[in-house]
Amino acid sequence: MKKREGFRHLTEHDRDRLQALYVWGHSQKEIAEVLNVSPGTISRELNRYGKKTWRYSAVRAEEDARTKREESKRPGMKIEANPEMKEYIIRALKRLRSPDEIAGRMKKEGVVPRVGKNAIYDWLYSEYGQPYCRYLCTKRTRSKSPRRLGKKVLIPDRIPLRSRPDALGLVHAESDLFVTPTRLHVKDCGLLVVVPEAHLLTGAIIPNKTSEIVVSAMQHITDTLPLDTCAFDNGIENVHHKEFGVDAYFCDKASPWQKPHVESSIGLIRRWFLPKGTDLSQVSNETFQSQLHLLNHKYRKSNGYRSAYEVALERGIIERVPRVSLTKAIAFR
Repeated sequence: MKKREGFRHLTEHDRDRLQALYVWGHSQKEIAEVLNVSPGTISRELNRYGKKTWRYSAVRAEEDARTKREESKRPGMKIEANPEMKEYIIRALKRLRSPDEIAGRMKKEGVVPRVGKNAIYDWLYSEYGQPYCRYLCTKRTRSKSPRRLGKKVLIPDRIPLRSRPDALGLVHAESDLFVTPTRLHVKDCGLLVVVPEAHLLTGAIIPNKTSEIVVSAMQHITDTLPLDTCAFDNGIENVHHKEFGVDAYFCDKASPWQKPHVESSIGLIRRWFLPKGTDLSQVSNETFQSQLHLLNHKYRKSNGYRSAYEVALERGIIERVPRVSLTKAIAFR
């Protein structure tokens, strides 16, 4: 990739030379070479005043540039310059409304003028809005440093979920992770795989969500269940999906609704056994398997008041292995 050239603003001296060279009929490329700037810089400078008179005034251009710099918007100025809008936002923040809620409500109510959530965050993190950051749920007073976000990794050979075959006889599954709260500084998490056809649950408590551990857990599951395809999200833990032992298909970005069965099943586990905030390092894999075993034996209305085991056996999903081995095949502790 070609490295982007450095950028600099035109000075008053540059504009004087530009006017002189332009009047004498030099091309934009020639002027750019003399001033040591990009030809696009010269083109934008000349086009800013149109070509009706074919005249460029360095004095006028310099005055306009100074005015523009003086009136340039600093972070938060749009809100700070409008007392009514500022009071509206402060009032909503004191009611523990998030910037996203405030911006969405302003749009719904037709408030004019209005701002988006990013503008509200810019104002809060500026010197004007700092006193009101205490009303945010995070209490954060500045934006998160990009260094903390980690390096973005793209999943190789990613196939979108909409390309998944839908032929009869194929056993589809959905997979996802649920984690321990970051405030506990624990890496243990849960891996859950659901077969929507029978609402059959399987998975494991794993020590962390590194790709190596996830590969090992998925291989145990695919050795136990005859899966043809599995839907995943775009997490970095799925970067080695070719080693899972099942054809992997990926949801669109920020689209958890494309794998609803595993999302609702995680909610079911949360409601029955492992509520949010649970330290998963204190949950043994044997305990988790017994919880899945209990849920797989529950009579579901969606299965005609039959259990997931009954439907899976009837449809040949688990006929190759005894039911007990399904919940005891994976052990990391």
